[in-house]
Amino acid sequence: MEPVLALTVGVLAACGVWLMLARHLLRFVLGLTLLGAAANLSVFTAGRVTADAAPLIPEGAIALEGAAANPLPQALVLTAIVIGFGLSAFALALALAAQKRLGGVDPETMRVAEPVKGSSGRGDAA
Repeated sequence: MEPVLALTVGVLAACGVWLMLARHLLRFVLGLTLLGAAANLSVFTAGRVTADAAPLIPEGAIALEGAAANPLPQALVLTAIVIGFGLSAFALALALAAQKRLGGVDPETMRVAEPVKGSSGRGDAA
């Protein structure tokens, strides 16, 4: 099972990086989302993927007994999914605002905030 998950992590990471290298804002956001999914899956895989038992401590026990799924990676991935969803929603909202304000989401046309070449950005001649 782990080799399949490792291959899936590699494919997701490669697709995410490929999309992030494209010169388009929406592709960058989608690539960032795919890269986050690859990181989540790798953390989840590192926590022993097993269907042996739920990570519940029996009443009166101090620790888990026998083989059980590791609850820490599950909690970390669940938190990362929520944070990643919020980041994606915020990035898409910024892309929509850029589309409305600048008329496009091509990074080459979004250079309004950058200083003009040859200017120091302070308003004086450099």
